[in-house]
This record gives sequence, C-alpha cells and structure tokens, in this order.
Amino acid sequence: MLALRSFLFQAFFWTWSTLINLAYIPALLLDRKVTLGGQEIWARVSLWGLKWIAGLEYEVRGRENIPPGPVMIAAKHLSMWETLAAHVLVHHPATVMKRQLLMIPGYGWYARKARMIVIDREAGPSAIRTMIADAKTRLAEGRPIVIFPEGTRREIGATPDYKPGVAALYSMLDIPCVPMAHNSSLFWLRRGFLRKPGKVIVEFLPAIMPGLKRAAFMAELEKRTEEAVARLLAEGGYRAAPVSSSA
Repeated sequence: MLALRSFLFQAFFWTWSTLINLAYIPALLLDRKVTLGGQEIWARVSLWGLKWIAGLEYEVRGRENIPPGPVMIAAKHLSMWETLAAHVLVHHPATVMKRQLLMIPGYGWYARKARMIVIDREAGPSAIRTMIADAKTRLAEGRPIVIFPEGTRREIGATPDYKPGVAALYSMLDIPCVPMAHNSSLFWLRRGFLRKPGKVIVEFLPAIMPGLKRAAFMAELEKRTEEAVARLLAEGGYRAAPVSSSA
C-alpha cells in the first residue's frame, strides 16, 4: 500500500507540475509577481496531494519567531520537501540556489524569472559578492531570503557541514537570521520515491539577531538547528543507532 500510494502521488505530482509549468509560460512575459504567485499555487496543490494521496501532512511551529521586516531563514536541508514547502511557509521567498538548477527545464525558467539568488560555486570569491548584492536587492523588494546553509541535502545523522555563504549573508546584510528545523526526511525520503504517511514538523527557532562575529554566528546557528532537528526527528519516531564502545 505504501508503494502504491507513493506511486500515485508521484504520478499526481509530475502531472500537476507539467500542467502548471505549461499554463504559466505566458507569465514569463509578465511581472515576476505572477510567477511567484504561480510557484505558491504549485506548492500548495502539491502539498494538498501529498496529504490526501500519500497521507503526509505538516505542522508549523514558531511562526512568532519570525520578526517583521527583512529576515533570512536558514533551513536544514534533508529532502526535497522543504524546497517545495518554502513557497508556502514564507511569502515569496528569494531562495539561494546553485546555478545548475537553472538548467532544469521549466523549474529553471521560473526560478530565473522569480529572481531567485543564484550562486555559481565555481566562481570563487566573486560568487559570494554576487550573492550578497542580489540578496540586498531582493530584501529591498520586501522578500525574505531563504538559504540552506549546508548547500545540499544531508542524510539523517550525517556530520553537519555548514558553508560560509550563510555567514557572509548574515554579516553583510545585518538582518536577523531565523533557523528552521524540521524532520522531513523521515517521510519524504532523500532517495527513492517512497512518501511515508505522517506529519512533517517544521519549527522556526528564535532569531539570531545581527551583530555576532562570523565564528560565533556559525556556532550558534549549527547548535540551535542541529539540536532542534534531533528533537523533531525523535518526536517523529526516529531512534539514532547506539554508538558502540570498544572493549
């Protein structure tokens, strides 16, 4: 039954994604707010299908921790779920993404039109400068910045690998950073097509206010996020394998 429901959701998801991508092609010639609205509709309907077909819903905690005004959301990256849900969890996010994603037909077109923040990892220091300049522009447009500090999806239990880009944004933008923890990969597996029934719990943690040194900020962000992720994974039923001791 799990495999069947997962397959039916995948069929629904790709059919829906194809249809809305085709329907919104004219939006590429219109104001970017039309594309941003289309991305939110795509995400909401996809999450609706996920709930009613695969039995996977979600709960959001800590919205009161998101301060008004310019803000950066630093989200743990465990699966594709949070990439999709970001369009619903925050309003018209400007997501930091790697340049290769722009090559994906459909998704890349709309990401470019929506003026997401693209980083070319092969460009060296200039990539950080471009990312900061683009982020300042998006903040001026009234959009929150969303970044996945580790840059790619991580296995449950993998050693954290927070990249310096999030610290550069925090230092140069001088805005609060709200860590976002969740347990999505318990249900939306990092690899494979299985979508397990249950409830993804998302928690926005208290903001890290501007003013910390880079090293202190990175340590605080990692500590808060990883502790909350571990707690939410446990709440979702995950039990870490015991560490064996040598004789």
